[in-house]
Amino acid sequence: MSADPITDDVVALLARIVDRFVGSYESAAAAQGLTTVQAKVLGALGEPLPMHRIAEKLNSERSNVTGIIDRLEARGLVERRSDDRDRRIKNIVATPAGALLARDFRRSLGFAAEPLATLGPDDRVQLRDLLRRMVDAEA
Repeated sequence: MSADPITDDVVALLARIVDRFVGSYESAAAAQGLTTVQAKVLGALGEPLPMHRIAEKLNSERSNVTGIIDRLEARGLVERRSDDRDRRIKNIVATPAGALLARDFRRSLGFAAEPLATLGPDDRVQLRDLLRRMVDAEA
């Protein structure tokens, strides 16, 4: 089944954006001494999360996440804490150093911010809303 020319253009443009984002993400992670997966974990820790939730967010096996958390913990970027409601559950929490590194990492992802700055506020809102509709349609 062939898509219409507009859809073809949109898909090609999205592919270019993804390529640029992945390259920028990998470079920014490396500059912070992180792998891309470690950067994703730190970015996901806006709140304490159990390992199974982190594995779900990464679409990864729990055993793989354990190794990632072990390496981040060895660097002092995350720690395991017992859950307040169920002490059998260990939540992963970013340490102050980990939260700072995650913030610096996010700020270093300038590839998208610069092109977005060329769009006016209304255009950015419209783009955000269209992208949100695309993402929500997947769910």
